[in-house]
Amino acid sequence: MRTGFGHVTGEIVAIQDADLEYDPNEFIEMIRPIRDGVADVVYGSRLSGGKPQRAHLFWHKVGNGFLTFLTDILYNTTLSDMETCYKMFRKEVIETIRIQSDGFSVEPELTAKICKNKRWRIYELPISYYGRSYSEGKKITWVHGVSALWTLLKYRVMD
Repeated sequence: MRTGFGHVTGEIVAIQDADLEYDPNEFIEMIRPIRDGVADVVYGSRLSGGKPQRAHLFWHKVGNGFLTFLTDILYNTTLSDMETCYKMFRKEVIETIRIQSDGFSVEPELTAKICKNKRWRIYELPISYYGRSYSEGKKITWVHGVSALWTLLKYRVMD
């Protein structure tokens, strides 16, 4: 993402995991709040309902719920799915963020830095989620959750 963000030429930037757990066709819906001038950032929420969701991996949902709840407390927001890797931004939002993290910690770092800057208007929209099992190639584990926790706390107290 660090490299990609440095080469953005358009006005709106979208990110998505490459494993197709998210449907790229839903970017069409996500762009609307930005294009309509009401949002600077749009998160695709796997957990707000209204779209197809694969029902599996209970502990992932619990972990994500805890990390999102902590994000809401630390950054005074009301997100439902902080860990989503289905986000869209105005270019100027990305230009203000220098990503330090590697791996899965990029998600909480982006969220922390966006939420700390109170001028950015964040919206969420429900998205479909076609999650994979470990046998299908899923990589994230509880270790990544600990790293996300540390990242959220670290960026709450530093720039």
